Amino acid sequence: MDALTALLDGPRARGAFLLRSVLNPPWSLRIQDEAALAIAAVVRGAAHYVGDDGHVVGAGPGDVLVIRGSEPYTVAEPAGTAPQIVIHPGQRCTTPEGEDLAEVMHLGVRTWGTDEAGSTLVITGAYQLSGEVSQRLLSALPRVLVVPADEWDTPLIRILADEIAKDRAGQEAVLDRLLDLMLITALRTWLARPSSGAPGWYRAQSDPVVGPALQLLHHNPGHPWTVAELAAKVGVSRALLARRFGELVGEPPMAYLTGWRLALAADLLLEPDATLDAVARKVGYGGAFALSAAFKRVRGVSPQAHREQYSA
Repeated sequence: MDALTALLDGPRARGAFLLRSVLNPPWSLRIQDEAALAIAAVVRGAAHYVGDDGHVVGAGPGDVLVIRGSEPYTVAEPAGTAPQIVIHPGQRCTTPEGEDLAEVMHLGVRTWGTDEAGSTLVITGAYQLSGEVSQRLLSALPRVLVVPADEWDTPLIRILADEIAKDRAGQEAVLDRLLDLMLITALRTWLARPSSGAPGWYRAQSDPVVGPALQLLHHNPGHPWTVAELAAKVGVSRALLARRFGELVGEPPMAYLTGWRLALAADLLLEPDATLDAVARKVGYGGAFALSAAFKRVRGVSPQAHREQYSA
């Protein structure tokens, strides 16, 4: 499993909030739902992300906005429109004065807005992600990024727009997977840009030496890897692998493996039935004591304190 796959793996990526919004300009939504990651696909019309720092990013038909972080922001058309609607945690919507709008703006199955024939149609999805593995990728993203329609050739927006208003058996699972596909396709498109500032480990996945080594580490973190064995598996010398890995990823192979193992452990520890010993063996430590020592040394807290922090 690589970090991009892990972003959408597990229960945190399932049951994501998904909505079809139909609006007529001028409109403005104040988003303060505390979602860790949001995606907005413009089907028709236009929309602008407006950050509290004044940063503005526009999107038109076929464009996708990806917004990272739980800080509030505004989505509007045109950009300078004052907020008319506030989206709270749990996707509760009110006027800025606090009047509930859920019934007033309901337009059908997963559809919401001011006018069924509105000139703006936007599909939005919100993920409540909190995993450590996910953070390895999310921390590398800007606050907001846009993938223009002309940078990716995909039918996903059209398919999702067709499916979102249907009410059929199993539809939630269908929509979850479509939303995941759109998000991961958008992120891969953006990360492939030379100017994206993608992290070293992501760019290195296409390297003929470091890429296969990263795959081995990602897919089998519990194996007792050494640089020598890793180099032999890849078919290069130990010195070449160590040098190339350090140049592209920014740290030695074993240091990277430690970070990957502990990120996986941090997520696994939050599973209800996971024991410390079982997690330790799954990520490559001999037992609970060895994992606890490494976890506290690198992350500054014990596994138990980590669990308590997220269960509070």
